[in-house]
Amino acid sequence: MRVLVTGGAGFIGSHIVTALTARGHRPVVLDALLPAAHPEAPPRPAGVEWTDADLRDRTAVAGALRGVDAVCHQAAMVGLGKDFADAPAYVGCNDLGTAVLLAEMAAAGVRRLVLAGSMVVYGEGRYECPRHGPVRPGPRAAADLDAGRYEPHCPRCDRELTPGLVEEDAPVDPRNVYATTKLAQEHLAAAWARATGGTALSLRYHNVYGPGMPRDTPYAGVASFFRSSLARGEAPRVFEDGRQRRDFVHVRDVAAANALALEHLADRPAGTLRAYNCGSDTPRTIGDMATTLAAAYGGPEPVVTGEYRLGDVRHITASSRRLREELGWRAEVGFPEGMTEFARAPQRV
Repeated sequence: MRVLVTGGAGFIGSHIVTALTARGHRPVVLDALLPAAHPEAPPRPAGVEWTDADLRDRTAVAGALRGVDAVCHQAAMVGLGKDFADAPAYVGCNDLGTAVLLAEMAAAGVRRLVLAGSMVVYGEGRYECPRHGPVRPGPRAAADLDAGRYEPHCPRCDRELTPGLVEEDAPVDPRNVYATTKLAQEHLAAAWARATGGTALSLRYHNVYGPGMPRDTPYAGVASFFRSSLARGEAPRVFEDGRQRRDFVHVRDVAAANALALEHLADRPAGTLRAYNCGSDTPRTIGDMATTLAAAYGGPEPVVTGEYRLGDVRHITASSRRLREELGWRAEVGFPEGMTEFARAPQRV
């Protein structure tokens, strides 16, 4: 299968290119090489066709789609950015870029799509109140965070809630610009599928980490921040109280999920988009991750600062049962060995 991988030079995209090649497919890369993600030119695998172009360039996208059987859409601006002034760039790259890609796919007759989704579309994760059962807390108030009251409370009785695993049918509630653009990508892909008879799968990634992760920038993830701190000889700075729950999934497992999803597209109903959580199913706290990473690196122990970022959610952990049952995927890289590899692997410049 000939597969166009948008963002194929990036952290996750490059691992997908490797996974597809290993499974006998022919990846084709299209990447804008944005300076925020690629301060230096990335390596180019031998034998892989490559187009340096912005996804919003219709002519370049049309050229890259020639002879393609399916698209694996990874290209996006990621992270929370610097501030709201980044909103036009996020919407332009993530949503306008996706719209151009889908329009050109429709014109070229390419009807199979795997989309890099994200767990951020859920907002907060799944919570249970001991009195009222499943509830959805609203955004946390700055006054509570300033006072060190980090846990969400029941909107009906104000009791502290117990976090659980979120499933794909949970209501969506994006709480920052990046999250909003990722949900919009899913809606655009669903509209494309209905209009063209195409088939789309969205893999809602949880916290992806592993070798080749970029150094810390305003657009990086928490694992990258901690790893970069250790490389400078500094202690990782853990926000809030370090007890925020996340699901850390290794990048090779994510790449394998993309390859499987592409191979299963032919078995899915035409005109539909189906979402799948892509996580390890093993919740960890941010503090656990920082401690494990620091020990594996041999650096200073993490420091819990009590700082926070307004818009961050407290707990978000996945149930990836649907992905296991329908596609036969399972995370293979365990947390201790994955973090040890990540601690010792060079970061992407």
